[in-house]
Amino acid sequence: MKQVLIKTILLFLFSAVGIKSQAQSQTAKQYVINGIQLLEEQNYMEAIVHFNKAIEIDPNNAQAYYMRGNVKANFEDQHGAMKDYNKSIQINATVGEAFFSRGNVKFELQDYYGAISDYSQAIKLNENHVEAYYQRGKAKQRLEAYEDAINDCTKIIDINASSIDAYFLRGSLRLDYGQTEKGCLDLSKAGELGDVNAYEIIREKCNQKILMSKK
Repeated sequence: MKQVLIKTILLFLFSAVGIKSQAQSQTAKQYVINGIQLLEEQNYMEAIVHFNKAIEIDPNNAQAYYMRGNVKANFEDQHGAMKDYNKSIQINATVGEAFFSRGNVKFELQDYYGAISDYSQAIKLNENHVEAYYQRGKAKQRLEAYEDAINDCTKIIDINASSIDAYFLRGSLRLDYGQTEKGCLDLSKAGELGDVNAYEIIREKCNQKILMSKK
């Protein structure tokens, strides 16, 4: 009888802990939801308070760290943002956006190899992550890896044939890589899709190249 009573008490205690843990998780989730809403309203300080509260209640809430990192990145606190993205990834390494955002921080810090690594992981988790291909292409451009950067732009265009940014970047890359005609045609496409800045580069680099080649 005594053993049965002890087992019953233990079962009750474990159930209570489980219920409390579930309730805490739900409360932390609500703080995150409220924080995201405040972030959308550009109420950044209050958003931080809510994300802090979510983390205080549930230290393993990956989304809270990720969202807090976004706020810090918005205020150019790159190192603070990096720490939050690191923690988010440590808790849950299956969310591509955390890798993508950390890649953006590394890009801003001119750690282009590190940024490429994070963008590649984001793409591995989501092969249609257009923004990751684009940012990886820009990082490769900084390292003068033009052919690889061109391939990233081409992948974007395969996914979205109306991507103005991809045509513009690929056109610029091809000009730098010596593929003048292809680069000018890409810039022309970017202009056709609505980027008027593309025509400035066409006037500056494409027509001049053509005139020089005719002499």
